[in-house]
Amino acid sequence: MKKIHILILQAFIRPFMVCFCIVMFVLLMLFLFKYIDDLIGKGFEWYVLMELIGYQCAVQLSMALPLSMLLSSIMTFGNLGESYELVAIKAAGFSLRKAMTPLIFFVTLFAAGSFLFSDYILPVVNLKMGSLLWDVRNKKADFLIKSGIFNSTIPGYSIRAKSKNENGTILYNLMIYDHRSGNATNNVLLAKEGFMQNSADNNYMILRLKDGVRYEESRAKNAKRYDPRQQFTRFRFKETEQKFDMEAFQMKRTDESFFKTHHSMLNLKQLKMYTDSNRLQLDSIRRNIYLEAKNYVTYLSPYYHEKQVAQIKVKKFNDFLTDYVPKDQRRMLISNALGQVQQMNNVFEMKEPDYKSYVEKDIRYNIEFHRKFTLAVSCLLLFAIGAPLGAIIRKGGLGLPVVVAIIFFLIYHIISTMSEKAAKDGSLDPIFGMWMAIIVLSPLAMFLTYKSTTDSSLFDIEQYKLKLEAAWKWITSKFGKRLSR
Repeated sequence: MKKIHILILQAFIRPFMVCFCIVMFVLLMLFLFKYIDDLIGKGFEWYVLMELIGYQCAVQLSMALPLSMLLSSIMTFGNLGESYELVAIKAAGFSLRKAMTPLIFFVTLFAAGSFLFSDYILPVVNLKMGSLLWDVRNKKADFLIKSGIFNSTIPGYSIRAKSKNENGTILYNLMIYDHRSGNATNNVLLAKEGFMQNSADNNYMILRLKDGVRYEESRAKNAKRYDPRQQFTRFRFKETEQKFDMEAFQMKRTDESFFKTHHSMLNLKQLKMYTDSNRLQLDSIRRNIYLEAKNYVTYLSPYYHEKQVAQIKVKKFNDFLTDYVPKDQRRMLISNALGQVQQMNNVFEMKEPDYKSYVEKDIRYNIEFHRKFTLAVSCLLLFAIGAPLGAIIRKGGLGLPVVVAIIFFLIYHIISTMSEKAAKDGSLDPIFGMWMAIIVLSPLAMFLTYKSTTDSSLFDIEQYKLKLEAAWKWITSKFGKRLSR
């Protein structure tokens, strides 16, 4: 029995590692394609990109792990069924469930590890990933000069070069407008040639200019505010340097404390604390709305204050309440009631944004709370679907198993995504929203497990043809005689 257990474990681990690497690579490519515009042309260091990809690998575990579990389980038991090793195991007197016991234990440990990962490690990774991605997306692109086009990315300057060499380090026929003082025409620099390089600390860009002239126009020191007299200065130079501050092009790391309260960056303990605090705020808003509305409902008219009208008993359902009020008081009553209703409506409109904000936070906290558990349970569920499915179809390799795995994973992913979106919108309870895919597919896993243990040929087309032929013969024998009559 130990040899059988080792055989099944070895047959599962290898495809699982291969499938996991392939799925993770595909998901990373999708991530890079999504943010390709935010990464290209900004001069990131290699370690920044590696850090971003490393965080993304951890974030994508929630999708890569269940899909890899489903695909590898189908491939493993498909290969064992195709090579008749499952038949040999059953012929030796061991049931499929008994042979799968160590593998079930291994997958359970894997699911428990994924739960611990989603509770302790994933919130930290989401925090690091969120802050880094925010800084990456907000970083300016590298300074780039295009021939014949003004570049205004450096604050306070507009630079144009008529042409440049192949490396882009030497610029020809330069024109630089310095409008840091607010007027672009106050300071203009012209040069025939400029060599561009960065300083040693990369904080500045240095332009070594040759054969040029600088034009400066300024107001006299003692001139009055509206005095039109100005000073005009012209400098000619053979060689000079112009230094530009490149601080705007450097990536600045945002303080991670600004992102710590996001629901995806909290563990179970923090989620419970934030949920309790949020519900206290909700209860406070509801109490205030109730007390204010109660005051308006209680004092609807001067009749109640003066106690001139006793409690009204409506005789007929179709009667109006104003029919029981004297005619000379009806207009006052209706006007007063409309005013009070308008005031109540104003109160509700004022409280509605805060109330909606806290309700949305409560929903997000609940969704994230259940997400910690659904990752582990989804691994068990998709293994429970894939293992018996592979034993039934008895096909290995990357052909039919991949197609079947993608179909079932798409079903799981579509149900999960739609139900989670419905939960975020408030049209579905967060518990059902997060567990809907597992609830729907659990009976399927039980059915496939039953079929695999009873050696059912679920995907045998010939069997279905025979059943259809038998059904057609029964229909023709039953109803053919009646039609002939």
